[in-house]
Amino acid sequence: MNIHEYQAKQLLREYGAPVSAGRVVFKADEAKTAAGELGGPLWVVKAQIHAGGRGKGRFKEASAGEKGGVRLAKSVEEAADEAQRMLGRTLVTHQTGPAGRPVNRIYIEEGSGIERELYLALLVDRASSRIAFVCSTEGGMDIEEVAARTPEKILTFTVDPASGISGFHGRRVAFSLGLEGKQVKQCVSLVTTLYRLFTERDCEMLEINPLIVTDTGDLKCLDCKMGFDANALYRQPDILSLRDESEEDPKELQASKFDLNYIALDGEIGCMVNGAGLAMATMDIIKLYGSEPANFLDVGGGATTEKVTEAFKIITSDPNVKGILVNIFGGIMRCDVIAEGVIAAVKEVGLQVPLVVRLEGTNVELGKKILNESGLKVIAADDLGDAAEKIVAAVRENR
Repeated sequence: MNIHEYQAKQLLREYGAPVSAGRVVFKADEAKTAAGELGGPLWVVKAQIHAGGRGKGRFKEASAGEKGGVRLAKSVEEAADEAQRMLGRTLVTHQTGPAGRPVNRIYIEEGSGIERELYLALLVDRASSRIAFVCSTEGGMDIEEVAARTPEKILTFTVDPASGISGFHGRRVAFSLGLEGKQVKQCVSLVTTLYRLFTERDCEMLEINPLIVTDTGDLKCLDCKMGFDANALYRQPDILSLRDESEEDPKELQASKFDLNYIALDGEIGCMVNGAGLAMATMDIIKLYGSEPANFLDVGGGATTEKVTEAFKIITSDPNVKGILVNIFGGIMRCDVIAEGVIAAVKEVGLQVPLVVRLEGTNVELGKKILNESGLKVIAADDLGDAAEKIVAAVRENR
């Protein structure tokens, strides 16, 4: 789960990390009051969406020369005007895709004098099962771009959970960033603070980009992104309360309400599978036969008819879906439950695209019998390769 910049900075503030004062604005008429509560002479007005590249982004139907989603203002009135211009519009960045994201909130922040821009992040390193620090002197840029052009400017190291965070970790970051004097002590404190926040709040990613050296020689977190482990939110109610459902894919949001593992993709063949490994294999074989999957959907091992029905409805709600492949290997999951769920969903929402079903395992004969007697136009498949070949062919014939 991701949160907005202003929410991430509030968490940083609570843990004692250095951030600028700021105010969040939801309505245009609040902007002037919010800006007036901050000291000048410079204000920064930032669109709040769950995507990077806001400063280089562009609003839909923008006029020639119009700025992106991060703007500077030199007066309270100008800051309020910029906030009003952005609220309610759709911002497109390299991370949002062409559809963009609606800007429903603005963050107005005190300006900072910047001497240097640095990069600092924490994330879960799955290879070592440890928390990793990533730092670079090339702040203010996408870390992927730095890695591609100048990988030698990136330092990555992990922290042994047995010994935990220590002062030498902070000094290692400080020296790699070329910090001096009081900045080294500030960096040690910041690294310790970020590690504590990361572990206590079940973060998956915490990125400070840029981390700046101000014109007074101090460190400050100028921008921040945070992502959290969705599986740990049950023990983080205050983090869960920060969730902005308007930033999430409606289909993924609906799936989460039924405990379905669903991720929307850009292809044309909808998939309903039980088991993450089988779901990945199903997507791979669809690509092998020349098409693209429209989603990852794992209904799990203990799915009910209701869950299967909802899964099918979510797949068919995607206008990009031109065909559906149901691939079930029944171990814990029963094939007859899948069959009943598919039939219930089709009766409710209809079936406008080809449907291929491959069933194997527990109650497979009963499942096939239910489908055969349903009157649905179901294309039966004997194995995974046969299923993928048939759905790809059916979609092409249906164009």
